[in-house]
Amino acid sequence: MSVFASLVEHLADLLQPLFGASAAAAAIILFTALVRLLVHPLSRAAARGQKARTRLQPRIAELRRKHAKNPEKLQRAVLELHAEEKVSPLSGCLPSLCQIPAFFLLYHLFSSSTIGGEANGLLSHQLLAAPLGGRWADAFGDGGLLGGAGLVYVALFAVVAGVATFSYRLTRRTMADRPVLPAGDAGAVPGVGALTRVMPFTSFFTLVTVAVVPLAAALYVVTSTTWSAVERAVLYR
Repeated sequence: MSVFASLVEHLADLLQPLFGASAAAAAIILFTALVRLLVHPLSRAAARGQKARTRLQPRIAELRRKHAKNPEKLQRAVLELHAEEKVSPLSGCLPSLCQIPAFFLLYHLFSSSTIGGEANGLLSHQLLAAPLGGRWADAFGDGGLLGGAGLVYVALFAVVAGVATFSYRLTRRTMADRPVLPAGDAGAVPGVGALTRVMPFTSFFTLVTVAVVPLAAALYVVTSTTWSAVERAVLYR
């Protein structure tokens, strides 16, 4: 934690001439962009995997006809086909899973009053009028929804809502162009059907996350979600 805190502090010092009192917030956004750049190869692999699964649909349809009366054999055959073609049905989850450690680092960093036995100096940083260690509920005690801190969250919620709507439409269009087997189909990989039903709505869950975590972690989530939306638009076009 001390090493990570020092990294954020150094980034904030570098950005201070440009962003002033909001330099730490800018440092978190920059840190998020660096994490997403590191994860980008996995995102590209996930996009290739999705396109590969689309190409396998005719072969899976043939397996369905061949093993229509034997669901267990059909499921084994579908799994073997994925293994043979080196296609993972859950590869699209890897980019998100790999970001979890970075999110929790920020969460704990801006939720802790002390780091390494010393006062956490990062908690004194702000994004405009909103403390980076504060939460949405705290904004109501500091001028209400239309106060300085409240307006920062209003802006974040507006960004998240816009990105979520864009991601929802993009995901629905992508799923329509590259469908997977229905959840109730015997040839479907277990869990994939339920995942595909929920997937278009996952971006809206970000609204809840932004409301309950420290502002620093919320900035990470909003930046990463926006990056994901743009990335998907490019990779899945």
